[in-house]
Amino acid sequence: QVQLVESGGGLVQAGGSLRLSCAASGRSLSSYTSAWFRQAPGKEREFVAGIRWPGGSVAYADSVKGRFTISRDNAKNTVPLQMNSLKPEDTAVYYCAAKTGPLYDTSRMYDYWGQGTQVTVSS
Repeated sequence: QVQLVESGGGLVQAGGSLRLSCAASGRSLSSYTSAWFRQAPGKEREFVAGIRWPGGSVAYADSVKGRFTISRDNAKNTVPLQMNSLKPEDTAVYYCAAKTGPLYDTSRMYDYWGQGTQVTVSS
């Protein structure tokens, strides 16, 4: 079992930056494929970014390419998401997720989830 806890959300002006963190307990997150999803009010949960294990290849939603960066910090057992040039449409609850095996952009493929952290971008 892997327990995931997100942190780092908050209120930021458009054009600003935030760094989210997904901290794991129970097992090392370095052995899991990890991803960030987000869900805005009235919308379905959508894939934001993911990092595969093994190999470390990454994938991003088109809407965040060039602005967001996912990485892995094995020493801290975390998966950070650096978010730059934030836009009001990035406002959502951001969730960390993990699974074994390949990287997918479909939320139902993930076994472990955090409780989410709110990101609000004002215009």
